[in-house]
Amino acid sequence: MKYAVSLFLLFFVVKASAQNAAPSPEMISKHVFKLASDKMKGRGTGSKENAKAAQYVIRQFKKYNLKPLGTDGFKQEFIAKVRRVVVPDSLRKAQNIIGFLDNGAEFTIVIGAHFDHLGLGKQGSSKDEHPEGKIHNGADDNASGVAGLLELARYFSGNGVKEPYNFLFIAFGAEELGLLGSKHFVNNPTLPLNKISFMSNMDMIGRYNPDRGVGIGGHGTSDQWPEVFKPVKSDIKFFTDASGSGGSDHGSFYAKQIPVLFFHTGGHDDYHKPSDDAEKVDTKSEAGILNIEIQIIESAMKLPKLHFTEVKN
Repeated sequence: MKYAVSLFLLFFVVKASAQNAAPSPEMISKHVFKLASDKMKGRGTGSKENAKAAQYVIRQFKKYNLKPLGTDGFKQEFIAKVRRVVVPDSLRKAQNIIGFLDNGAEFTIVIGAHFDHLGLGKQGSSKDEHPEGKIHNGADDNASGVAGLLELARYFSGNGVKEPYNFLFIAFGAEELGLLGSKHFVNNPTLPLNKISFMSNMDMIGRYNPDRGVGIGGHGTSDQWPEVFKPVKSDIKFFTDASGSGGSDHGSFYAKQIPVLFFHTGGHDDYHKPSDDAEKVDTKSEAGILNIEIQIIESAMKLPKLHFTEVKN
């Protein structure tokens, strides 16, 4: 009888832990407003503010007891080159921030989002007619994705469950300069690529439109994804797309024949403009999107390591 009572209590402790760790609109808002504030000056690659954003991510990773798995603590430094515009400092120091949740498993799931943006409009990708000197806050692109990364790190480190996979959480640098951070990681991995089951990427998940829904790319990169998606249920509308390549960091992993997913709420009039501000991010819907991602990940963890499928165009 005592054994049955202990199991009953353990069930409720685990359930309460999972509920407390669930993605929170308030936590998402906190991260987005911090990373996309004017003080961060657009988090341009090589800037002091980009380094401050990296330190912010590191503090959160430490709070969630992740192990550093960069080449210098949590940092994996590299040199990024600005190619789209002529600037005197075209070679800039950049970094990925890498935290590891070690569950003692053979294989690992990578969760990623890039933390850089366009700074003061001098990196060549702004859609503003006269961008130079204007702060491009990048709230949706991609403070929203980093907030998602941090909330998933909080969830999987604090849900009271020892998962059958490890997790590698990566905040990528220099994505806006050509996926440079993710390319650097896959070419200089701090964990063997053959130990990665799949990679899940979040880039612009803060502008949910219920008419469109959230797009989830990469559905064709493993023939097991359809089975994984079957039990997923949500009030948030979503649709899938087969492609594994494309203009964000998951493409670097797909190029190494690793199954991927890509969460994206679509383009909008503020894309790559100074008007991409924090108050426009729909934090409640983003929390719902993260719950979809959690369901997918937890479903995938019931299977062995996913095998890669090339997407035929």
